[in-house]
Amino acid sequence: QVQLVESGGGLVQAGDSLTLSCAASGGPFSGNAMAWFRQTPGGEREFVAAFRWELNRPYFADSVKGRFTISKDNARKTMSLRMNSLKPEDTAIYYCAGRQYWTVAYYNQQMYTFWGQGTQVTVSS
Repeated sequence: QVQLVESGGGLVQAGDSLTLSCAASGGPFSGNAMAWFRQTPGGEREFVAAFRWELNRPYFADSVKGRFTISKDNARKTMSLRMNSLKPEDTAIYYCAGRQYWTVAYYNQQMYTFWGQGTQVTVSS
């Protein structure tokens, strides 16, 4: 059974930076498609970023483009989300998601098979 575990959430001030990590274990898991989603209380789970491992290519939601970056460690099947210039509207629970194969619908949460438990990010103004 594949498990995804997020870490790195916390409370920061607007303008600060924070790095989230997602570690995959168990398997088999190709790690070809991993993504971050976030959800606010009472809100829908929305796409934040995704990474296509085989092409080393990231994808970002417009709301975070230019502020967030993704890095990955193939050997350890770990993906990190570096969040810069954080805003209060970035406050949410952030979830790591994964699937075995890349999909063009990478922004759709229903495409993902594996999910982490979530990590809280709170940005104060």
